[in-house]
Amino acid sequence: MQEAEFRKWMVDQGHSLSTQNTQVQDAKRLEAHYGDLDEAYDADGLEGIKAELAYSKADERAGRENPARFPIDGNLYANLSHYRSTLNYYIQFRSGTAGDGFDSVDAEKRIALFDDSRTVHWPIRQTNRQSGVKAFRIMGVSNKTEDAIETDDVLAVARALFKEQRLVRVLRSNNGRRPYLGYGKQKLTSYEIDPEIAKALGIPAKGSIHGNELILDAAVLADLKARFLRTYPDFEPEGFAGATSQVFSDVINYKREAVAKVAALMQSEPPLAPEALGGALFDILTGIDLPGWRTNNRLAAIRQQHPNVLEQAAAQLACSSDDPPAAAKRMVDAIWPALLEGQEKSKPYSESRNIPSMFLALVRPREALGINTDPLSRAYKALVHKPLFSWSPLSAEEYAEVLRFAHKLYEEMVGWGWQPRDLWDVQSFLWVVSQEDQAADATQEISEMRPSMPTATNLILYGPPGTGKTYATAAEAVEICNGPGSAQLGRKELMDVYQSLHRKGRIGFVTFHQSFSYEEFVEGLRPVTGEESDDGPASGGFSLKPHDGIFKQIANLASENRGHAVGAEKPLLDRSQKIFKMSLGRSWAAEDDAIFQDAIRDGYIVLGYGGDVDWSDPRFDKWEAIKERWREDHPEATGNDPNMSQMYAFRINMEVGSLVVVSDGNRKFRAIGEVTGGYRFVPGPNGEYNHRRSVKWLWHSDESLPRERIYGKIFSQVSVYQLNNRYIDWDALEQIVTSGGDAVATTGVPEPYVLIIDEINRANISKVFGELITLLEPDKRIGEENELRVKLPYSGEIFGVPSNLHIIGTMNTADRSIALLDTALRRRFTFRELMPDTEALPEDVDGIALRKLLAALNERIEYLFDREHQIGHAYFMGCATRSDVDECMRHKVIPLLAEYFYEDWSKVAAVLGDTTGERFLERRELKAPNGLDSDGDAPARWRWQVRQPFADDAYKGFA
Repeated sequence: MQEAEFRKWMVDQGHSLSTQNTQVQDAKRLEAHYGDLDEAYDADGLEGIKAELAYSKADERAGRENPARFPIDGNLYANLSHYRSTLNYYIQFRSGTAGDGFDSVDAEKRIALFDDSRTVHWPIRQTNRQSGVKAFRIMGVSNKTEDAIETDDVLAVARALFKEQRLVRVLRSNNGRRPYLGYGKQKLTSYEIDPEIAKALGIPAKGSIHGNELILDAAVLADLKARFLRTYPDFEPEGFAGATSQVFSDVINYKREAVAKVAALMQSEPPLAPEALGGALFDILTGIDLPGWRTNNRLAAIRQQHPNVLEQAAAQLACSSDDPPAAAKRMVDAIWPALLEGQEKSKPYSESRNIPSMFLALVRPREALGINTDPLSRAYKALVHKPLFSWSPLSAEEYAEVLRFAHKLYEEMVGWGWQPRDLWDVQSFLWVVSQEDQAADATQEISEMRPSMPTATNLILYGPPGTGKTYATAAEAVEICNGPGSAQLGRKELMDVYQSLHRKGRIGFVTFHQSFSYEEFVEGLRPVTGEESDDGPASGGFSLKPHDGIFKQIANLASENRGHAVGAEKPLLDRSQKIFKMSLGRSWAAEDDAIFQDAIRDGYIVLGYGGDVDWSDPRFDKWEAIKERWREDHPEATGNDPNMSQMYAFRINMEVGSLVVVSDGNRKFRAIGEVTGGYRFVPGPNGEYNHRRSVKWLWHSDESLPRERIYGKIFSQVSVYQLNNRYIDWDALEQIVTSGGDAVATTGVPEPYVLIIDEINRANISKVFGELITLLEPDKRIGEENELRVKLPYSGEIFGVPSNLHIIGTMNTADRSIALLDTALRRRFTFRELMPDTEALPEDVDGIALRKLLAALNERIEYLFDREHQIGHAYFMGCATRSDVDECMRHKVIPLLAEYFYEDWSKVAAVLGDTTGERFLERRELKAPNGLDSDGDAPARWRWQVRQPFADDAYKGFA
């Protein structure tokens, strides 16, 4: 097998690294049992091996044995299909095709269509497999593939595109895909055509859709220009052609020197080896601190842990002839695994942007802009009024937009007479105008560059029982979540807000007890049955899998939150909508990841069942028609065949407006969308995944969330089915959608989350928190100056505590003295005492001086015992009559006093002011047993019991 060449071919086809690794691994396994693949291809085009691996659904139903020469675990039909797919990949590689028998040589390059990232698309001739005719294909009026018009007339193709707004089969230059696209549709916004074709159609040889030109806010731009000149008043008139302005020594000269060093390096004779070239480039980049000290430290660590990985990627980029977006994306793909290591939660997206772009800008200063994420994204949002970057690694499309923006600013600077030399001058301009220590900002977007997060709260409310600690935690949590003053509500209104935030997952609650453990709080192992496993097809038995505890769950939710989705201040979801679970490829199969990523990028969901039948015809609006059509090709199919049942759910039961939850295995989900279009047939790669519906993605994330956050039952392995509304947690679902994830622009300020730990002192703190006790400190949180992370023992994940997670504990001082609390916990928390508040009670209840009653009881308790065992005012809250007060004293206060004084009723009587047993208590002297009082000197002993009812003047002594 020609492994290196095979990998290069897959790269050229646009396949991900995971797909490349999977295909090479499968190909090697085939070679181990069938011999050299190249020899087999030369002999019969690999048809012999494919025939031996043939295995149909009918074979699966009949229980046919594995036909392969090696054992296969899991689903035999699916795995054999993957091995046949690998053979098809290798056939395409050896035959030099782009996937289904035609190559870019068949593309008509006299007609070039461009999307916003400047990726080129050409009309392409495709071979009709039935007739054998190779021709261009123009979609007919029915928009059905079988009705497409075939022609070899290039002018007819151009007329269809530019005059008739029809869809034409095109080849995407960056990944080899061949969709039907139209000019002005599916993001194709500009064109370049042969002058003769342009003349024949009467249109310009170059053009773009009206509105595609990047328009900058003129007022904001003028303010930014003025701000720059206020900072450097000596900059004009020479501009960037000068050398005397202070701006040169501040932000320009060292960059120009670095560009000159790189230019000399690239012209070295003899040329440097890749590792040496990459190392020298890194030394230049980090030597002038362009990425920033934090990134420089991170790069130094990666270079030590992964020798030559970054260096080779830098050298490849420096020597690449690709356009800047493609070159940057290639370096991102090469270095992302190393960047991600140890930062799986926080995701080093910023580093994925500035490292490749800085190298490109040093090598090609006129073509590339070095990205400094914050200044660039703030300026772009202020000038263009939309966000620039998604929460993902830098893509070719994003960098193309960066360059479009940079070149537009360059043109503006030329118009100002500033004489910029290259895009580094644009970068310097953006840096200067973004500095936070300058005078008034140009716009609200610039002035609010990165709203600072409040310091993380670590608070313990402590005091005797009944002092309102639990209610106070609710008020504190609401105040943290919704802002200052938000807890100034009546009790019912406050608790309604609290319960709403709790249902949304913004507030978590847990009560510690003596047997509470690390495994319940952070993570532990739990048995999982085969059908619950996310590792592949279901199997029997069970296994132990890491399970997140409440602390890790809410910490992950807080880490994922990136603020409120812009424009999502009100509830987004109609709770009467149907909601479906949908699988987009198998989450446990790396080769299926492209299915999910393509669907997210292009805004659709796709179904693998249903074969290659186009189900668009209105007659398929009925179940019987679907069943009848499928049985034409598969007479043995029963009503349970997923090709029928899944198509019915996908095409008919799912409606426009329905919600879709995309699963990640059976226990997690990774996207939520709203269906916006009906069924459509779009042929997929290898004849699979041909059935689509358009969706608007409301939320998606690289970090999947646990299923139980939004649904009370485990997900089934069925590809698509309607969820039961009874088990849907709509509040939590709405909170997740409102956060937007990677799907939409957000405010950028993570929303606060609160974990309330009731009775925090009742558990073994060291045992429960384990190694995380250090991570609670505000300065050790994620993103803070002394950020710390640890590797968790069961999952092996690298974990940190986010700054937007606040922790509030309560501690009953009567249960355990504060002095006995773990010293490590005391040092990391602020303590706020809550003592009995007589002012919270009414002055008089049916002639009982309630405030004086509570004050007298507590004064006597403190005298006889200590202040930590007083009685809280909450015991008497709600007492409106004498009967209520009597019930409270009889069933709450007196039993509590008996517990405090270890059944020493003389002290209980002293606290009650009833030492003779005439008001609350009744006492009777006990007669000494015979023989113990022969001399009459035995001490008096009393039997105490609570009176029923209390004496009429029981409360007189408290008046």
